[in-house]
Parts: sequence; structure tokens; C-alpha cells
Amino acid sequence: MKKMIIGAIVGAIILFVWQFLTWGALNLHQSQQRYTPKQDSILNYLNSQFSEDGGYFLPTSAPGTSQADMEKQMKESEGKPWAQIFYHKSMAGMNKMFMNMGRGLAVNIVIMLMLCWLLLKIPSPSFGTIFMGTLGTGLISFLHAPYTMHIWYETFDVMVHFTDALISWGVAGLWLGWWLRRGNG
Repeated sequence: MKKMIIGAIVGAIILFVWQFLTWGALNLHQSQQRYTPKQDSILNYLNSQFSEDGGYFLPTSAPGTSQADMEKQMKESEGKPWAQIFYHKSMAGMNKMFMNMGRGLAVNIVIMLMLCWLLLKIPSPSFGTIFMGTLGTGLISFLHAPYTMHIWYETFDVMVHFTDALISWGVAGLWLGWWLRRGNG
């Protein structure tokens, strides 16, 4: 149990540190968070158009639109601009950011606890099995969420998400491969 808990906590910290580096210090996801000098006028306009928080896909059909009309609108939209908007009426302060960071670390710990539990169910796993199991988990996570979203919505940082999966889960796999086998000679 001690081996699983320590493995999970250190593994979670590895994921967390990489997330901090890639989204913050190194700003590798910059292409998904680009600056526009028109941000104030755009936000003012959006604030005048939206009455509540929400995710919007433009263009889309109004609720209750017939299938034929939806297909017609889709055909008319081909080759024209489109957008996804995630709108919030109010930006949270720094306290919310620290709370979110804490929640992110807690989620990483839960993820790593589940992974360590699974890996420790393998009778006498080798370093390579643990490493590849951990890296495979990262690749599954990447393929299921960022890549699948990219297929539909053409995200701008899909390759950075791929790099995130390789580096963070790879380093965690190196750690777990060493730690979980320690004492098993």
C-alpha cells in the first residue's frame, strides 16, 4: 500500500509540474490562447450578445430545426468562417486559480492511484511493462480527449497535447518503473 501511495503522489507531482510548465512557464499552448489587440471590443460585443455563461458553436441551427434545414444551413456554411466561443460573464480571481491548481493535483493523484493499482496487479511486472503501461495510459488519454476533439474542431495545439502526453507520462513511467519494482529485485 505504501508503495502504491508514494508512487501515485510522486507520479501525480510529475504530471502536475509538466502541466504547470506547458501551460504556464513555457506557454507551449500559446496557439490555443492567442492575443488579439481587439480583445476589449470583442469582449464588450460578446457581453452585449450573451446573457449567460456557455459554449457556443457558430454557425449552428436553432433548436427544433428540421433535418433538411440543418443540412441546407451546413451546405451554405461550407467555406465560410466558423467559431467556437466559451463565454463567461465574469473572470475568477487568483483564489480560484489556486483552487483549480489544487483540484488538478488532486485529480492527478487519483489518476495515478488508479494506474498504480492496475500496474501492481500484474504479477512481477518488468520496468518496461510498467513504463509502457504508463506511457500507454497517457497516449490513451491524449487520443480520447485532445485528439478526438481536434478531429471535430481543428484545435490549434494538438501536437503540443501529444508532446505533453509523451513527456509527462513518459517521465512518470520512468519513475513508476523504478519505484514500483524497487525491492522486487
